[in-house]
Amino acid sequence: MAHIIVVGNEKGGAGKSTVSMHIATALSRMGHRVGAMDLDLRQRSFGRYIDNRQHIQKAEGISLPTPRYLDLPEVPEDRLTPGENAFDQRLREGMRQLNGDSDFILVDCPGSHTRLSQVAHSLADTLVTPLNDSFVDFDLLARVSPDGGKVLGPSVYSEMVWNARQMRAQAGLKPIDWVVLRNRVGAQNMINKQKLEGALEKLSRRIGFRISSGFHERVIFRELFPRGLTLLDLRDLGVRQLSISNIAARQEMRELIKALQLPGVRVTF
Repeated sequence: MAHIIVVGNEKGGAGKSTVSMHIATALSRMGHRVGAMDLDLRQRSFGRYIDNRQHIQKAEGISLPTPRYLDLPEVPEDRLTPGENAFDQRLREGMRQLNGDSDFILVDCPGSHTRLSQVAHSLADTLVTPLNDSFVDFDLLARVSPDGGKVLGPSVYSEMVWNARQMRAQAGLKPIDWVVLRNRVGAQNMINKQKLEGALEKLSRRIGFRISSGFHERVIFRELFPRGLTLLDLRDLGVRQLSISNIAARQEMRELIKALQLPGVRVTF
């Protein structure tokens, strides 16, 4: 069975598609067979990222390690049992198609609560939740006191993850390894930063997730998307002298893959 990585966050703008693309292509580059799906059927940012990657390979005559991408398949109505949700069957069929020849399946969820996202979370072996480094996004995980010093209770998203964990336990599956990424980190008030770190630490012990650093806010990520590229592709395209910022970003990528602690993965870039 493939190891399923779900990238989920019910707020937009946290960098889910960038994180998804970099994890999927990094695993591909290290020789793992990677399947991928985008469950945001409206915006499809992750899917378009991979489309852009396939286009530049064809246009420039190059070959880059790329996950096998699958749009959510349609399922004939006669295959649905009475009362069955069509999205459940479509996701199940997509997983079936990718599972046979994949070591990992990466699923990018929409930035909103949907049936597809809810079911995908229950399938996750590893759940990655990118979080902008601010209390505005921390509200996704929990409610805090006005001074940011006390966690008052979990959010609806945290409750959804809890329910997904319960479903997996009832099915006799391994617990979800939940990793919260402090993403798009930038220059900010140090007092606020320290308060956020403290709140995350308290919450991680309370509801059970691990904390890892993601990517700093960098212009390079905006430039890579239209060409379908990642940080690890630059040297394949003839960029021999990386900037200090790009070198630092590659190190962030390396640390992220290590932090996920995925089975059978040894970082080789």
